[in-house]
Amino acid sequence: MPSTHVATRHNRSPSVRSNAIDLLKADHRQVETWFEQFEKARGPGRKQELAQKICQALRVHTTIEEEIFYPAFLEATGDEDMHHEAEIEHKAAKQLIAEIEETDPADDYYSAKVKVLSEMIKHHVKEEEQRDGMFAEAKKSDMDLETLGRQLQARRKQLMNGADSRHGH
Repeated sequence: MPSTHVATRHNRSPSVRSNAIDLLKADHRQVETWFEQFEKARGPGRKQELAQKICQALRVHTTIEEEIFYPAFLEATGDEDMHHEAEIEHKAAKQLIAEIEETDPADDYYSAKVKVLSEMIKHHVKEEEQRDGMFAEAKKSDMDLETLGRQLQARRKQLMNGADSRHGH
């Protein structure tokens, strides 16, 4: 049965992370760094600045995964269990992200909410990146990770530029 994802090896740009998995892993590392900085931060202003960066990055990351990577993964692998679990984990994280964005950094529960979000994301990242996880399965499949990477980059750019911003801050 022919795949709808035709693998191509041209137009590689060394300055851009075009492989979908490399791009998504880079997002994971960036957010992990911000969570670590949040843990060490003292003032409410700095905590809020980091929490906003984390929440925005995760909103964009979950959107591009759900719109582009996850459907391609499901189509290529047929692994509904792994796909559905990832979607549910995203939904839970997005609910907590919304709570954090609506909470004042001076609130007693603010840091606790960010800490719980950090733990949720660590679990989710481990699930995606482990040896038998979603990324490993994607690499073994016929997914065109280069093309998907370019699609993820383009959609991220749209979201970062506010083309699809549903949040007014």
